[in-house]
Amino acid sequence: MKLVIADDHPLFRSAIVHALGELTAGQPPVEASSLRSLEEAVRAHPDVDLVLLDLHMPGARGFSSLVFLRGERPELPVIIISSNAHPRTIRRAEQFGAAGFVPKSAPVAQMLDAVRQVMAGGIWFPEQAAETSESDARLAAQLAQLTPQQVRVLMCIADGLLNKQIAYELGLAENTVKVHVTAILRKLNCYSRTQAAVLVRSLEPDVAPGDEAPVAAE
Repeated sequence: MKLVIADDHPLFRSAIVHALGELTAGQPPVEASSLRSLEEAVRAHPDVDLVLLDLHMPGARGFSSLVFLRGERPELPVIIISSNAHPRTIRRAEQFGAAGFVPKSAPVAQMLDAVRQVMAGGIWFPEQAAETSESDARLAAQLAQLTPQQVRVLMCIADGLLNKQIAYELGLAENTVKVHVTAILRKLNCYSRTQAAVLVRSLEPDVAPGDEAPVAAE
């Protein structure tokens, strides 16, 4: 099994590599510490079987990295591994297309169980997930219409970049950016860039007191 471990903490990535050693059969996982390096990893390794994804990485806005992966590699299962175990965060992860969610505070055995279940074609989520939301389901469906490049442009819009700046950042022609912006606003039913930026901010996960938890030790 070939994994991508996307987390900006080197110690946590090392802990995951050690914990999942029996499942990877000596094949070193591909590591990513930001959204950009995650994008490069999934393109450079088309044979990847599974992504273990933290929600908080440089360049990502909450679930934006999951939205990107679902557009770039819809067949590739993703398990969210996060210290934010808010019930609504877990439920939203499932609605935005994750195949599983494992709190960072979970014991290693639970993480192994989740990986095995997802790789067998199933899903794995904690029982305390909140009820599904029609608004999140609608948002997930809208975001699913975007191409990976349009997701990148949308993130730039959320950062307040102008078309010329987006073109420079993504290596595109300015006219191409304009076409993408028009398509994004139409697909998201937004009337302005500001409205689209507000929508992106809604991708940020909920945080409740006590959600932040230390990494579990074996």
